[in-house]
Amino acid sequence: MESLTFNIDNGYLEGLVRGFKCGILKRDDYTNLVQCETLEDLKLHLQSTDYSNFLANEPSPLQVSTIDDKLKEKMVIEFQHMRNHAVEPLSTFLDYITYSYMIDNIILLITGTLHQRSISELITKCHPLGSFEQMEAIHVASTPAELYNAVLVDTPLAPYFIDCISEQDLDEMNIEIIRNTLYKAYIEDFYKFCEETGGATADVMCEALSFEADRRAFIITINSFGTELTKDDRAKLYPRCGRLHPDGLAALARADDYEQVRAVSEYYAEYKLLFEGSGTNPGEKTLEDKFFEYEVKLMVNGFMQQFHYGVFYAYVKLKEQECRNIIWIAECVAQQHRTKIDSYIPIF
Repeated sequence: MESLTFNIDNGYLEGLVRGFKCGILKRDDYTNLVQCETLEDLKLHLQSTDYSNFLANEPSPLQVSTIDDKLKEKMVIEFQHMRNHAVEPLSTFLDYITYSYMIDNIILLITGTLHQRSISELITKCHPLGSFEQMEAIHVASTPAELYNAVLVDTPLAPYFIDCISEQDLDEMNIEIIRNTLYKAYIEDFYKFCEETGGATADVMCEALSFEADRRAFIITINSFGTELTKDDRAKLYPRCGRLHPDGLAALARADDYEQVRAVSEYYAEYKLLFEGSGTNPGEKTLEDKFFEYEVKLMVNGFMQQFHYGVFYAYVKLKEQECRNIIWIAECVAQQHRTKIDSYIPIF
C-alpha cells in the first residue's frame, strides 16, 4: 500500500536524491585525481565532474581547508533544498539526519572553550548541517547542568541530554561520556522512529542504524582500554539497537583488551571479516577504514529498493565518504606524500 501513495508527497525528492547519487565520483574520477601534481590540477579534474565550478571563485594558491569548506557547502545546499521541499514524516526523518552533526558541533564547542579557544573561531569549524541558534552561548556553561539549562533545553537534542545532566565540571573524560551518551540516545530514538515508519524504510534504516550502533560499541570498548572509564560506565554508553544487543554487548562490557573484542566479533559473520582484514602494519587497513568500507556497501545497497526514506540517509553518508576521499587525496597532493594517496575508499 505504501508504494502506491509514496510518490504523492515524496516522489520528486526521491527522484532528486537518486539524481544526486549519479553525480557521486566513480573509480575513473579517483584515478584522475590521484595523478594530480598540484591542488590546481585537482580543481581542474573536479570541474569535469558534478562539482563543476564550485571552486571557480577561490584565489590561488588553493588551500585544502578551502576545498573542505566548499565540499561541505555544496552538500549542505543540496540537503537543505530537499529539506525545504519535504513534508511529514520525511521532514522529521531529514531532521534526524542533522542531529548527529549537532552533537558533534556541541562537543567541538565544549572542548574548544575548555582549551580557551575563542567561540568565533570555533563556530567556523562547526559543520553547517548541525548549526543551531544557541551555539554561540555555549561558552557560559561549566557543568553539564548549566549546558543543558543555558543552551540545549530549546534544541531537538534536549531529550537526549537528560542522562548527561550532572553537577560535575566539564573535563576531557566527561565530554567524551557526554558525546557517547548523546549518540546512544540519538541512535536509539532514530531507530525507533524508522521502525514505526515501517515498510522499506524500516528494512533499510534499521540495518544501517544497527551497524552504526554496533560500530560505536566496538570503538567505545577499544578506546576505553587504558582509561579511567569503568566497565559498568562503559556498558551504559552502548546503543542497544544493534545486532550485538544483548549478548554481544554483555561480552564487550567484560572485555579487557583488543583480542577479547576481536573474539566477540567472531560470533557475527560480517564483523568477523572486518576484524580479520584490519591492522596497523604497513599495507593493512585500519579497523576504522574497514568499518567505512562496510558502511559504503550498506549505503549503496540502500538504493536498490524504492519508495523509502533510507535513500536520503544513504546519500548523505556516501557524500560524507566522498568528501573524506577528496580531502585525503588533496592532503597527500599538498604535502607531496604520494605513498598513501591510494588509501581512499571508492564508492562506485
